[in-house]
Amino acid sequence: MTEDWQSRHAALLEALTASGELPDVWRPTFDAVPRHHFVPDEIWEQRATCVPVTTDAAWWDMVYRDVPIVTQVDEGLRGGPGIATSSNSMPTMVARMLTVLDVADGQRVLEIGTGSGWNAALLAARLGSGNVTTVEVDPVLVEKAAKVIKEAGYSPAVVWGDGARGWESGAPYDRIIATCSVRRIPYAWVRQTRPGGRILAPLAGDFWSGTLVRLDVGGDGVASGRFVGGARFMPIRSERPGPDVPVDSGTGRRGSTGALPAETMAHLGFALYAGAKLPGVVMADGTADGRDQIWLHDRKGSAATVTQGEVWQYGPRQLWEEAVAVHKAYVHDGSPDPGDFGLTVSPGGQRLWLRSPDTALG
Repeated sequence: MTEDWQSRHAALLEALTASGELPDVWRPTFDAVPRHHFVPDEIWEQRATCVPVTTDAAWWDMVYRDVPIVTQVDEGLRGGPGIATSSNSMPTMVARMLTVLDVADGQRVLEIGTGSGWNAALLAARLGSGNVTTVEVDPVLVEKAAKVIKEAGYSPAVVWGDGARGWESGAPYDRIIATCSVRRIPYAWVRQTRPGGRILAPLAGDFWSGTLVRLDVGGDGVASGRFVGGARFMPIRSERPGPDVPVDSGTGRRGSTGALPAETMAHLGFALYAGAKLPGVVMADGTADGRDQIWLHDRKGSAATVTQGEVWQYGPRQLWEEAVAVHKAYVHDGSPDPGDFGLTVSPGGQRLWLRSPDTALG
């Protein structure tokens, strides 16, 4: 593919800088590592399903828009359902995460989830290739990423392995950054981070679609820190959810409800709170026929569909009543913002807390 890409590239960086997402310290690195080098010819746009991008013009348009790009479906197998299994993250999120990672010259970084290789190349350009290791579970993606990173002029260690285990032979690291979501922070990452180092990862829960957590690692082998905004990433492969139990529509029960607290229920703070109080429950919100609507299900056959004035519940649980009770508790607790929540990871496991590490939430 050929294109006068420089103007597109410059326009994207100007937009990122103007938005405040791309600080001056990272601008030269993004300028030196254009995104298109790390996007394969075959890509998809994520809509309700993955839609193939079929023309050169559409390809270039996607590459230099601030959007995520699906770079693999069905783990590269043909004839599958078209589920996204790897992507090139949206530039805003890449810049935001690298800024929060807060690297300094000479620091060593482990990236979990190489994907297309763009993030690893950015880190190598900033810190030097010898200070960067990136691990990817898909051997085909490892081979492709190593090739394009090398063609771009960088040579970080691109290794094949299960990112949930980190990469022990390169430890300790000053920073670990994950570009796939995890439900629990593997303690291997804490163990492989130098005391005083940092871990940045998208944490996924049933109730929320994803949020970034920034953990600082202490000399006692415990990592602790706060959430720093929403972030949707594909799950690490070892944690992909299995199929849900079907909901029996014959168990439907109609009820009534008042005005929906849709605004606060869609808030990330409530999602974090409810995720701890209602483990295993999934919520989505949106509009149907111009009205706010909330959907709940628990993966085990219970569900609820709620609009203003009406609720339908299915299965053995009364999910709407449970969600309302948790929402009342959330409001009573002061409707905390995402930054009020934190996480502590120790050899004994992971603990979500509210406002103070001493106040466990669950």
